[in-house]
Amino acid sequence: MPPDSTRAGFSQGLMEIAAANDRVVFVSTDSLKVLRAESFAARWPDRFFELGIAEQQGVDFCAGLAASGLIPYIATYAGFLTMRACEQIRTFIAYPKLKVRLVGVNGGMAGGQREGVTHQFFEDIGILRTIPGITILAPADGAQVKKALIASADINGPVYIRIGSGAEERFFDPAIPFEVGTIKTVLDYGDDLVIFSYGPVISRAAAALETLRREGFRGVLAEAASLRPLDVPGISALIHRCGKVVTVEDHQINGGLGSAVAEIIAEKCPAALIRCGLEDRFPESGYADALLDAYGLSVETIAGAGRRLLGKN
Repeated sequence: MPPDSTRAGFSQGLMEIAAANDRVVFVSTDSLKVLRAESFAARWPDRFFELGIAEQQGVDFCAGLAASGLIPYIATYAGFLTMRACEQIRTFIAYPKLKVRLVGVNGGMAGGQREGVTHQFFEDIGILRTIPGITILAPADGAQVKKALIASADINGPVYIRIGSGAEERFFDPAIPFEVGTIKTVLDYGDDLVIFSYGPVISRAAAALETLRREGFRGVLAEAASLRPLDVPGISALIHRCGKVVTVEDHQINGGLGSAVAEIIAEKCPAALIRCGLEDRFPESGYADALLDAYGLSVETIAGAGRRLLGKN
């Protein structure tokens, strides 16, 4: 049965790759239940390590496991990895190019519904994009997370996989593959503009493009779930084709996909760009949909960005 959320996708994917490769181990920093990974600990107790609330030590521990030939997956809240253990990721995993897999939960402000602003993480991708050599993946739903986990098993060097709160709805057909290093065209109605998005908010980007289509505008929606390696040729081709670009992400507009696309525009193909996301501020705590609506990611805000680029707003 396809997983019903990104956290379930993690659990199912981890079980599948662990069954195929006995070098796969799971490191928890008091995150076993958060990741729904109790089945892993029960099946392979000798391949499960619970370290408690100790993310820096957990990353260092994974570096040692990887240096010894194992393939560790460490999973906990996204900010606890990318902020609390940033130096350890940089120096002890990325610098020696170790095969460690980092899985960040509650990526974006939508993840703070149960636990508040301290557990909303909208800086993680920007942080990791500054560290060389880390593959960065941000799938949209449970089935895509599962496929990303499976794909990560064969990637050389460190990998970061951003997943959500566990309350996401299915967006893609479960049969659709997850591909590292390429964009995925989701909707293609014409050349008026292109929207790039990733993660669960891609559903809002799709709804915005449908709104614009009803108003007579024809555009493209492309998923950019592989933020490194980034599909620069594919993104450049769509920018060149459309000339007007909107990026949509549950992340600060600085440092994430919007910044990556702006870099491509500046270096390769000039175009008009509007970045939709959290605009250099901290959000409040609250229900996920209300937060996204309040902080720049409502369907109407995204559609409005398209209208402004098209000179109709």
